[in-house]
Amino acid sequence: MSYRKDNRTPGQIGGVDMVFPYRPDNVESSLIKKHPLQRIHSPSRSISAFVHATGLVSFFYSFQCLKYFPGEINEAYGWHFQFLTIIALSISTLTFIFGFLADITLNPKLFLIKNALAVASAPLEVLISLLYWGLTAIDRTLVMPPGMHIDTFVDLSLHLFPAALLLIDALLLSPPWTVGVVPALLVPGCLATFYWFWLEHCYSYNGWYPYPIMEILKTEHRIILFVGSALTMSASTLALKWAFSRFNGQLGKAVPGDAKRR
Repeated sequence: MSYRKDNRTPGQIGGVDMVFPYRPDNVESSLIKKHPLQRIHSPSRSISAFVHATGLVSFFYSFQCLKYFPGEINEAYGWHFQFLTIIALSISTLTFIFGFLADITLNPKLFLIKNALAVASAPLEVLISLLYWGLTAIDRTLVMPPGMHIDTFVDLSLHLFPAALLLIDALLLSPPWTVGVVPALLVPGCLATFYWFWLEHCYSYNGWYPYPIMEILKTEHRIILFVGSALTMSASTLALKWAFSRFNGQLGKAVPGDAKRR
């Protein structure tokens, strides 16, 4: 059996910095070299697989619960995808599917796709948690349609657990993000624009908005809300990038416990 020289080659996708070694032919072990700043080895069939599997169970449970919501939203045009929460949950589910598949197969390409998706899904889930719980603290009827009641655990599985799980993935199971300020502004801006047109499209069929706050606000106030939300998501992206460097350190700088992680 012949071995290739173990020279590291950098790669980057979706604003995520990756380092992989060349690997021996037909050898399953040591398929992916953990980034020096990555806290826990991933992809792997141990901790990483457990986290991603747990996330998928939580996400699928949330989708399963949607059918028990009031009939109006279930029968409406756009279904529950009128809610930004469900759009984000779909992206998060896709993120963790690729993460879990990477864990099982130890495939570096699947790992790259997971990390690229996480650059969008993690800040989005943070935004949703901030918006939902912030508005709920002010007045729950701003985000909850009349007649809709959510069990506490289901509420947490929709509006808190996804953000927590994506934060664990981003800070512990991923290499550092290299996304800059411009992409951090562009992605949320495109998402906010898409969601605006999607809501208006659904409104043209249903005659009502999924979030009561949208019925209260005038057009100019909605614009402020959407712009503010996009900027908050951008800030979340940059904050997560900063938090990673604070939690895991930076290349070329001493980090407590770094020798143990390597």
